[in-house]
Amino acid sequence: MYKMLSRFTSPGIPAILIRRYFSYLIPSRCILCGDKGFNNRDLCLACYTELPTNLPICYQCANNDVTTSHSAGLCLECLTNPPAFDETFAPFVHYRGIRYLILQLKFHRHYPSARLLGELMADYLQKTAEFPDCIIPVPLHKNRYCERGFNQSIEMARVLSKKLNLPLDMHSCSRYRDTAHQVGLNAEQRNENIKNAFAVSPNFRAKHVALVDDVMTTGSTVHELAMALKIAGCHRVQVWVCAKAR
Repeated sequence: MYKMLSRFTSPGIPAILIRRYFSYLIPSRCILCGDKGFNNRDLCLACYTELPTNLPICYQCANNDVTTSHSAGLCLECLTNPPAFDETFAPFVHYRGIRYLILQLKFHRHYPSARLLGELMADYLQKTAEFPDCIIPVPLHKNRYCERGFNQSIEMARVLSKKLNLPLDMHSCSRYRDTAHQVGLNAEQRNENIKNAFAVSPNFRAKHVALVDDVMTTGSTVHELAMALKIAGCHRVQVWVCAKAR
């Protein structure tokens, strides 16, 4: 199929753009089981009803652990050690079908997964979130971007920008320190690893933003980026993630 498209494109068009373009032309089939998709999406109704939805106890970090709940709508951690971001919207738990879709996108550049995850997030956000001035995908360091060839947060943010008709800002924030992978680190190690990793453009003017990422585990990454944005003059920072890790 990609060979067919190459006859209609310029030799200068990168293959990654060709693959992304074709992913939007293929008829909808469920990514998880292969059955026919519903609502023109790559997900069947049966698999959709089995997605592990998140029921957050804490509005600030989307924690769903009732043992840490508090009557104020915040978990004990956010009450005693509040993060720099103000709210978190995480429609799913990082488990089963959602975990598979995120892994397919993150490590296999599966663009239909980005489209599906973005559409599912948009459905949730239209019902729950107050929209910001712009959305900002969590940036990768240039070395990590070159290694992977793409940023999964950008791919989901593109879909959200289109579906929610919101400006997408991919240039105001940068990750200027090349940190180690967060996977396998505990909360304290994650906080130390990501500390002072982000920079914000001096021309940044937005007062209310939403940070887009695939998964929130401890929240250390978005905390550091939100802190940099607050120092730059931003008043309110939401976090939009597809899934909250248990």
